[in-house]
Amino acid sequence: MINTPMQKQILFVDDESLVLQGLQRMLSNMRKEWSMRFASSGAEALALMAQAPADVIVSDMRMPEMNGAELLNEVMQHYPGTVRIILSGYADEDLVLRCVGGTHQYLSKPCDGETLRSTIRRAIDMDVWLENDNLKTLVSGMTKVPSLPSLYFEILKELRSPEAALDKVGATITKDPAMTAKMLQMVNSAFFGLSRRLTDPTEAVLQLGMETIKSLVLTIHVFSEFESSAELRGQTEAVYNHSLATALWARRIAQLERRDKRMVEESFTGGLLHDIGRLALAANAPGEYAQALALSRKESLPLAEAERAIFKASHAEVGGYLLGLWGLPISLVETAVFHHCPGKSQAREFSAITAVHAANVLEQERRKDLPAALLPQLDLRHLEQAGVGDRVPVWRSAMEVQA
Repeated sequence: MINTPMQKQILFVDDESLVLQGLQRMLSNMRKEWSMRFASSGAEALALMAQAPADVIVSDMRMPEMNGAELLNEVMQHYPGTVRIILSGYADEDLVLRCVGGTHQYLSKPCDGETLRSTIRRAIDMDVWLENDNLKTLVSGMTKVPSLPSLYFEILKELRSPEAALDKVGATITKDPAMTAKMLQMVNSAFFGLSRRLTDPTEAVLQLGMETIKSLVLTIHVFSEFESSAELRGQTEAVYNHSLATALWARRIAQLERRDKRMVEESFTGGLLHDIGRLALAANAPGEYAQALALSRKESLPLAEAERAIFKASHAEVGGYLLGLWGLPISLVETAVFHHCPGKSQAREFSAITAVHAANVLEQERRKDLPAALLPQLDLRHLEQAGVGDRVPVWRSAMEVQA
């Protein structure tokens, strides 16, 4: 079959020929959009990748000689621009958890055709969030980008269980002493305002709730990965503190607007992850990122504009792209991409984008180290469209009371 310029390369890997035949039949209606190749082993898949790298690779876990996790780790090292998805049965989950670093997304078997199609389509359609064609090249060249943590997958596994319970999640967290220490440090910080100091991770889970803990586990892992670089530690701490404050204020704003629990937690998680692109850029291109920071200060440019001048993309787009690669909900991708410019999103009503945008701006207003010219500005038109244009004084007042 002759590939058209618009077709994306998709590679499927499974050692069972009947499975590959089933995939061909199931996805036959995608032939106009995708050029699909099929390999029966990890070695064959790598040979095909050497001929023409795939945009997306979907591999089964259990294969002889080289299992799916090992294959995707190889692909990660040699073809970092390829989106990596693993298909695995329940019995394989422990293996997946140990090898999750090379995987962007995990799908449980059996996987229906629509789920597989939508997952692949979403992975290759992330350009919809971009304003230029440079971002994929930029992100593909990054070597210091954390993947979703195994502990996060374990918690998701527990949540899917019919017997899901908060105490079991607490027990799961205790498997990782470093994560336990970091989580307890976080929940005992002034940000959460708990009446007494907690020392038991299970009690912390009970106090904070499942969704908050899930978000904290993800965020702690991501920031810890970047902290491994000595030159990044200072910047990591600053971004971490700002992100946590933004998350808590985004949640408070959503509560003040009497939004449902889902949006409240979505605002919190969106705030935690909205600036992850800053760390990704700084970790992978420290010299160029230092130039962006210097340009921002010298020309009194917002940081996002200075980043675009250097990288042809800002931390907002980089962060959104990474969250999309991880398969996180599209609402979180949008929150990262549009947290500076919510008016460019499709959201016209109050959403997590609105809450995170406002929290980000109001939190930075309180800082003493930023010149007024570099402070982000509220998108007043978006706030008016969302029906909360007159609520900013209420939010500011709540922040002052809390302070």
